[in-house]
Amino acid sequence: MAAPVLCGRTAVLCRTLRGISSSNPCGLLLQTASYNPRPLRLNLSDPYIPDKESDETPAWQKTARYDGKLYGRYGSASGVDPASLWPSHEQLDRVVAEEREWQPTLEEMLRNIELKEKEEAEKRQAKERLIAANMAKMPKMVADWRREKRETKQKLKEDKARREQLLEEARVRFGYALDPRSPKFLEMVAEVEKEEKKKKKLMKRRLKDEQTAAPVTTPADAS
Repeated sequence: MAAPVLCGRTAVLCRTLRGISSSNPCGLLLQTASYNPRPLRLNLSDPYIPDKESDETPAWQKTARYDGKLYGRYGSASGVDPASLWPSHEQLDRVVAEEREWQPTLEEMLRNIELKEKEEAEKRQAKERLIAANMAKMPKMVADWRREKRETKQKLKEDKARREQLLEEARVRFGYALDPRSPKFLEMVAEVEKEEKKKKKLMKRRLKDEQTAAPVTTPADAS
């Protein structure tokens, strides 16, 4: 029901506007063009000055920035002391520091560029020296890698041969093949290692005794 009513009102409005434009279109344009709003006048006789002591006054109306706006709008009628609007020593120092940081002099800019180029050159030279040193070490590094690879391969080969020897010894001792993970095999390996250590210790002691008992040959005896 609301849709037909809205359509009817829209049609009436369109006919009204069409009639106005067809009857006197220039008058409507002239009326629109001649509209001159009344200028906004400042109330200098009774300006609005917020009470900073009141709790109802907003906090942003108690700031120094708002005081500057009041003085710029009303002048001395605002009751603001223009000396209070001047920045403090700390603010001036901060402004000067920001200008020095973001707006350096030409000499400072040239000096900074020179220092930056010098730093980049030192980094590049250090990198080149490191590359040269590593390239000089490359043959030795390759030789060491190949030696370690051969030693690792030889050790794996020896471990495999020793493992097969121990398995064969276990088969001969017990009369059947043992699982390398079985407790009986591990116990036998511990005994074999203990015997080998004992033999090495005896051999070392025998060599020491032989060296002690050997006669010392002097040059006179040799002649």
